[in-house]
Amino acid sequence: MRPTIQAHRNFLKDRLRLTINFALTDQNQGTLAPPIQKPIQSNQKLISLTLPKDWPSNFDISLRSAIANRKSRRTFKHESLSIDELSFLLWATQGIKQQINESTAFRMVPSAGCRHSFETYLAISNIKDLTSGVYRYLPVTHSLVIENENYVSSSLSEAALNQSFIEKAPVTFIWTCIPYRMEWRYGLSAHRVIAMDVGHVCQNLYLSCESIQAGTCAIAAFHQQKMDQFVGVDGEDEFVIYMAPVGKQRD
Repeated sequence: MRPTIQAHRNFLKDRLRLTINFALTDQNQGTLAPPIQKPIQSNQKLISLTLPKDWPSNFDISLRSAIANRKSRRTFKHESLSIDELSFLLWATQGIKQQINESTAFRMVPSAGCRHSFETYLAISNIKDLTSGVYRYLPVTHSLVIENENYVSSSLSEAALNQSFIEKAPVTFIWTCIPYRMEWRYGLSAHRVIAMDVGHVCQNLYLSCESIQAGTCAIAAFHQQKMDQFVGVDGEDEFVIYMAPVGKQRD
């Protein structure tokens, strides 16, 4: 077997953990934990989202039905999503159940050590009562801020290696990773569990989409530099790791 392939296979194994002195991690050296949410700028206005008590009862389909009907969908109706629907999808994927402090919160998805290393960006083109643009979800306040009002769907498609079906989606979820949130606790063993965690997030998106007769398709193939530039992150301390367009099911 070629050494390069073997090295990448080894990344999937947990052998590295046995070589790490966890007493030397930033957590055990007394460094303050990074916050669970990036700060907002003083000129950014919060856009409130709706809460579970406000959502229609027809969102509550059975878990059995959601699992049975879940599949990747690449074609969408020419139909907008509502604020209620978007609020529900964000709550299901990164919403907070209980905040313990500025650096720790229990969410709707599991995460190694409760570190939750992701930020959620949204490329929005057709959400009722929201203008087109690139937004960021703020789980602490269950709200949005707009990051870039000059959103062009074709530029997103280009950054996704010309997967043009993205242009038809009313919203594309784009998850970035801030690896230090996990490295603070786990050091060099952080990166394997980050990859696991993002799968938890996207699976919740798949299942919650079924509840609102929407569909999604996870995308892991994209041009890294162009995607990082699209959402406005530095590509080192924060970078795009996964994405998924969402729209109403055509079938």
